[in-house]
Amino acid sequence: MEQKFTTVDEYINAFPENVQDFLKKIRTTILDNAPKATEQMSYGMPAYKTNNKPLVYFGAFSKHIGFYATPSGHKEFEEQLSTYTQGKGSVQFPYKKPIPYELIAQIVKFRVSRNLKAFK
Repeated sequence: MEQKFTTVDEYINAFPENVQDFLKKIRTTILDNAPKATEQMSYGMPAYKTNNKPLVYFGAFSKHIGFYATPSGHKEFEEQLSTYTQGKGSVQFPYKKPIPYELIAQIVKFRVSRNLKAFK
């Protein structure tokens, strides 16, 4: 069953409570570290932009949270992300391991600075 969500709240609330907790904390981590970011739904998941450029996305799956910081965010933090399953511009944070919120914060800050440089 594929649902179309129009808001991030709607998306988060569609998941079981334990998954909602992860999603809410990731959302807060993003917004705390990118307070000027705009929030929307894109590609069926929560998406954030700064300076009209993609910042990060995240989504819940059956066994993990997918986090998407475009290839530059993943390349910059390649070593720290090396213990996680990855794809081009994506990383999987399994529910069974602690979610690395501090690392997410660092990646978001990096992406904010990249978007700012691209804007100038």
